[in-house]
Amino acid sequence: MTVQVDDAGVGDLLFGAIIGAHRKETGEFHYDIIPVNYFQTPHFRKKLYLKKATELTLRLLQEMKLGDEEEIEICRSFVFDETREELFRKFGKEKVKTAIISGDAQHNVETAYLDEIRNLGYEPLPDRDEKRAGSFFHMLRWVKNDRTRLKYAKTGWPRLKRYIHLRQAPSDAGH
Repeated sequence: MTVQVDDAGVGDLLFGAIIGAHRKETGEFHYDIIPVNYFQTPHFRKKLYLKKATELTLRLLQEMKLGDEEEIEICRSFVFDETREELFRKFGKEKVKTAIISGDAQHNVETAYLDEIRNLGYEPLPDRDEKRAGSFFHMLRWVKNDRTRLKYAKTGWPRLKRYIHLRQAPSDAGH
């Protein structure tokens, strides 16, 4: 049997990220969330999301009761850079393979992400996978239409400053 580990939402503006584990042969699926604050200042600069991805992956594999003979396929995403090394160390390079995750595993993790961003009140573009830039600007407009939504955005990305003014309004204290 094989457990596939994938992520969703890391490169999107909204929400945190989903880390999912899918057992290929049975369809069993578990996921957890890297909260959005890991992609905001001050955590983002420290790359704490890498440690969180590792922590969540190990917990998901434990929840799924990874068998001694089971292999692990893990996505090539940068969010798993530390996770892959930890899995190699813990389970051996024979058991852990870096892979392009597709099919049901990818569908499940993407669906979990879409459900989470819908819970914020955001409706994603139907063709968001084909139009990544369009999806980014659609999310950006949604945030700009109500500044209280900024708390849902991955504001740690340096390039975001080109598109949105992130500084807080000056305090009226003492005036």
